[in-house]
Amino acid sequence: MRIKRAGKWLLLCAIAAFSIFTFNAVAIYRFALHDETRNADCAIVAGAGVRGDIPGPVFAARLDHAIGLYREGKVNTLILTGGYSPDASQSDAAVARQYVLNHGIPASRIFIDEQSRVTRENIRNAKHIMTRQKLKTALLVSDPIHMLRMRLIARDDDIAGWSSPTPTSRYHSWSTQLPFLLRESFYYTGYRLWRLLPDTPVQKISTTP
Repeated sequence: MRIKRAGKWLLLCAIAAFSIFTFNAVAIYRFALHDETRNADCAIVAGAGVRGDIPGPVFAARLDHAIGLYREGKVNTLILTGGYSPDASQSDAAVARQYVLNHGIPASRIFIDEQSRVTRENIRNAKHIMTRQKLKTALLVSDPIHMLRMRLIARDDDIAGWSSPTPTSRYHSWSTQLPFLLRESFYYTGYRLWRLLPDTPVQKISTTP
């Protein structure tokens, strides 16, 4: 009898977990269709890996979008994030800095975070830069499917930030979007659970767009 009851509880837990995961996946995909681009003090660009001394295709697309925001006058400062990949001689952010310099962005308008490896660190370190430079608002630059988690983390770190997804994401087809969506749903669900812990230092705000 106890085994049967335990089996029922396990089944209910599995159904609940699947339902939450699916709900979050739908929310992520729906939010990916939003573009909140407006004028802001800076753009925070999420790191995405490099190939030697050039940004990888995903990172380059994000940087190109940030460059466009600067040229359009939407922002006047770029914060580029990304630590050191294994065996790399320079950080992802340093490679990104050279990339945007080569595209005409003044050095005085570029700040980099060379320590972060994950999104939470990207945002936290960017917040420190914003505080030092007295920047109040930010556009958050990444791939569309990444935007809901990135914006939630930014707001938890007391950043007035808005989603500005790159229109040239490398994740266009379902064969590339689906793995990214599943992975992002896993991380987003994990972050939502983590922020519910009583000692987690976040504002615990709503995720409603």
